[in-house]
Amino acid sequence: MENETQSLLPKNRSSNPSYSTPEGLELRSFRLGLNWFCLDQSNLWKVSLSWSFFFVLAIGVPIISHYVLLCSNCDEKHRRPYDAVVQLSLSSFAAVSFISLSSWARKYGIRKFLFLDKLCDVSDKVRKGYAEELQKSMKLLCVFVLPCLAAESAYRIWWYATGASQIPYLGNMYVSDIIVCALQLASWLYRTSIFILACIFYQLTCHLQILRLEDFAQVFQKETEVRSILAEHLRIRRNLRIISHRFRLFLLLSLVLVTASQFFALLMTTRTTTAVNIYEVGELALCSISLVTGLFICLRSATKITHRAQAITGLAAKWHVCATINSFDEADGETPMAQVVSPQMYPADVDWESDEEDEGDDLDNTKLVPIFAHTVSFQKRQALVTYLEHNRAGITVYGFMVDRTGIHTIFGIELALLLWLLNKTIVNLT
Repeated sequence: MENETQSLLPKNRSSNPSYSTPEGLELRSFRLGLNWFCLDQSNLWKVSLSWSFFFVLAIGVPIISHYVLLCSNCDEKHRRPYDAVVQLSLSSFAAVSFISLSSWARKYGIRKFLFLDKLCDVSDKVRKGYAEELQKSMKLLCVFVLPCLAAESAYRIWWYATGASQIPYLGNMYVSDIIVCALQLASWLYRTSIFILACIFYQLTCHLQILRLEDFAQVFQKETEVRSILAEHLRIRRNLRIISHRFRLFLLLSLVLVTASQFFALLMTTRTTTAVNIYEVGELALCSISLVTGLFICLRSATKITHRAQAITGLAAKWHVCATINSFDEADGETPMAQVVSPQMYPADVDWESDEEDEGDDLDNTKLVPIFAHTVSFQKRQALVTYLEHNRAGITVYGFMVDRTGIHTIFGIELALLLWLLNKTIVNLT
């Protein structure tokens, strides 16, 4: 894998003098992130190290922590009745994410997996946008993980500082507590970061296709052959099918595990014999926030790219309508050919825009398309629109399209479960 993480730009980038190659476009952040989480499996030694870290931090430490530090004889503030749910949820997601990342890295490599090997076929605008997204990826990981890590660290430090006399220890009490606390925080950071990192990988692959779709939409703003439009759309559809195939199991397992974890936590906290307070449920709520956040990253990326891909159909239909309205018959019975006196919006004297700003994406808007003097025939335009209508592109999970209706339903369920848990936690603060 290490040899794969070299550069964002193609090797022949020097042949393009108009494109600058600053150092920030390198994949150094990804290589550093993979090394920090021991996901570099480029040789046998690194494979052994990677799996060793996984078994120690994702399985060994949680098991020992749960059975040794359950503290059933402690006072109410230091008991951990929901620790099993927290540890099982985090370890399950870490296992799914680690196995997925290892499989992707071993089978494809970073460049092929993130479609970096295809950047030589796209425009400079797409390459620059993808480079900016790569630079922000590790920052995004820190934005999601560090606040939760700070809350978890505060809870752990408080738990050991106020309950040192009740918590089991080996040898020196203070040294034992410091070592165990550090191992627990390292385990929590490793498991949470692995899951969020897998979600960010998915977001990156989707973002490249979004950039390509936005660049592809520009073909309707200029004189273009239908053959070239169709060829580019087929390439994008193929990439979307590849992304759907690679991530379908990860997305399905994430959705099922998050929902199951939320329901199980809800059932445990609603029992009449259970005392719910911030000291006992706080860690469970923090775990739920982390898992729902990762799932939302994936679902939002999938829905966004599906919406953009399907907006192409509306854009093509609008292009066809504008050209047809402005067409004329050269002779009776002959095919109408589009012709216009200027490449201005038609009609120029009508205000088709609303007073409010357009809050949607750039593809799905109400702007008319410029019509050029020599555009394609009516039959070709109609055939292209018909093809796009019957071949909707987007992200699928085992054949089911991930669209806005689906994400609204899923997010509503997950958010309702999370807010119920947070409400139980906050209400019982007193």
